[in-house]
Amino acid sequence: MAPTNKILVLGAGELGTAVLLALAKHPHATNNSNISISVLLRQSTITSPSPQKDKELQVLRDNNVSFIPGDIALDSPQTLSSIFKQFDTVVSCTGFAAGSGTQLKLARAVLDAKVARYIPWQFGVDYDTIGRGSGQDLFDEQLDVRDVLRSQKSTRWTIISTGMFTSFLFEPSFGVVDLEKGVVTALGGLGNRVTVTAPGDIGRVTAEIILGDYGDVFEDKPVFVTGDTLSYGRLAEIVDGVTGRKVERRVRTVEAAREDLASDPGNSLYKYEIVFGEGKGVAWDAEETWNYKHGIRLQSAEEWARENLS
Repeated sequence: MAPTNKILVLGAGELGTAVLLALAKHPHATNNSNISISVLLRQSTITSPSPQKDKELQVLRDNNVSFIPGDIALDSPQTLSSIFKQFDTVVSCTGFAAGSGTQLKLARAVLDAKVARYIPWQFGVDYDTIGRGSGQDLFDEQLDVRDVLRSQKSTRWTIISTGMFTSFLFEPSFGVVDLEKGVVTALGGLGNRVTVTAPGDIGRVTAEIILGDYGDVFEDKPVFVTGDTLSYGRLAEIVDGVTGRKVERRVRTVEAAREDLASDPGNSLYKYEIVFGEGKGVAWDAEETWNYKHGIRLQSAEEWARENLS
């Protein structure tokens, strides 16, 4: 098992909760009283009067997760660093919603605290391959975070590249799968591929990387994970099979997405359509992934669809 005692997860949204529960239920955590799992939450969240929020937090309490008050958006880097100093491993599950500059702020606070190991919020695409100046301007900050991490040696780190959340591929607002109209819209072309992983599986893999018997995975570089890597053509076949009707296949070209973005520069959907339409750094072969090499099978896109669409 890796030399981790005190683990802090930043955020308890969909992914943060999955990571927290996977860590808390990992055999090495349940059988070792020296391992503690904590989550950083706003004080207003911890004391929220909302019955739904209290129910969500009770699940974490029942799994011996401790709550640490803090605000990644409003707290100074020094305040965050003083919190992080108490932990051996920090995992950021905060996403882009926290605002521009937050990921860089967190990375610098982690390094200033001299945390032994760090997993930044980079659960997603291969930002190195996509490079700077892509259709999604938020991605440049992810590269800034990598530059900061690569410029030092005191904190060991790993990035877990998982591709898109499987659920997001089927999300109506994303515009790829429209069950109501019976349409699958391929970004860039039906042969374009995309890698997807379910949040619950990302939690499992993250827990294994931190607590599992796989040696030290914190080798100051990304590891790649996939639940599934599939073409949009294959996605349409899955939707055909699950719904029992043949859906219409359409193609959303990169050029069309660029034109729409020019008319509406703040539209993040168009930005993502450009990146995934270009198809660079958004898909990798399952046989080359960390989970495949270690025999950790994750949920496929078809399995997700049969569980959630039918």
